[in-house]
Amino acid sequence: MVTAAHLREDIDEIVPGLVADRRYLHENPELGFQEHNTARFVAERLQALGVEDIRTGINGTGVTALVRGTADGPGKERVVLIRADMDALPIHEENDVEYKSQIDGAMHACGHDAHTSILLGLARTLMDRRAGFAGTVKLLFQPSEELFPGGAKGMIEEGVLEDPHVDASFALHMAQHQPLGAITIAGGPILAAPDSFKLTIQGKGGHAARPQAAIDPIVIGAQIVNALQTVVSRNVDPIESCVVTVAYFNAGEAFNVIPDVAEIGGTVRTLTPEIRDLAEERVRAVVRGIAEAGGASVEIEYTRGYPATINHTGAAAIVREAATEVVGPENVITNPPSMGGEDYAYFLLERPGAMFQVGSKNEERGLVWGHHHPRFDIDEASLAIGLETMTVTVFKYLERGLPD
Repeated sequence: MVTAAHLREDIDEIVPGLVADRRYLHENPELGFQEHNTARFVAERLQALGVEDIRTGINGTGVTALVRGTADGPGKERVVLIRADMDALPIHEENDVEYKSQIDGAMHACGHDAHTSILLGLARTLMDRRAGFAGTVKLLFQPSEELFPGGAKGMIEEGVLEDPHVDASFALHMAQHQPLGAITIAGGPILAAPDSFKLTIQGKGGHAARPQAAIDPIVIGAQIVNALQTVVSRNVDPIESCVVTVAYFNAGEAFNVIPDVAEIGGTVRTLTPEIRDLAEERVRAVVRGIAEAGGASVEIEYTRGYPATINHTGAAAIVREAATEVVGPENVITNPPSMGGEDYAYFLLERPGAMFQVGSKNEERGLVWGHHHPRFDIDEASLAIGLETMTVTVFKYLERGLPD
């Protein structure tokens, strides 16, 4: 059995390579479904390591590969998938660092460069220890987590959970809201289903001095914005979680004209299928009712995003045990659910698994800017912590499987 103590010295030796890979990827960000250079870089690294069955071009730019343990043991037939996302965001970087993005308008502002370099580090760590474990690890490098409909679903549809059949999966994510040295993990819902809506209110334009001759979509829209706040406060059990946010309201261009049309858009975030259904039903009913009462028509575009990310409790328990060995029990945090979204959720719908978060914030060094901010950056010491935790997690799963 490989433990954190056995790994630490070896991982420390490859940290410079992890950092170099992460900085190369940070300098060369690519947006969702455009990760051609990133995928090529990943495939070349995997080929150099000698991993098996490298497959490219999955759902556009996705890559998978296998590392097979050569030991005999109870986990010989087990297959575990480890996922990393590769895409960047359409943000212009404002950091003044030597590895600053070289691509105008694109930046790794969420840590996917770190995720990819950690998974490459895992490939190397596992290849060096094939004789020490039984079972198979499928490495999966995914495109387009940030750009809906995401890359996970398409990779699943193209068969990445078969050939060989995957039994469980794990993933990690950088956590800029947690300090360096912390690991957060919990069973059950950890991230929300991020749905969106767009409302097009068709009124009847006219002169602003004669509102009685018009049907004002702005007034109707304002009533809708206010009424949508009751979807949560008067329909959802206070013990449950739900967010309804109106994020934009566009209408009119002149001070003396009532426009024909108003557009309103926003997001709905939920953690359970039941509340997700309820929220959509109430949004539609509220919007239609107010528009009809005001004499307007309304077009409702309601788009369901990724499912809620729901960790399997047994898989989360394995991560917690591994993280405790790596960072100590005092640094393992049971994180409450966040209302952000993540398309790793699709893997969890198909197989048991868990995502954990790796603290990457360092206030002393000014590394405090949050995800999706143009000054986002991580403390790169988190790379070793993430790799060590994931490696121990993999070995524990392959040896014992999932607890009941």
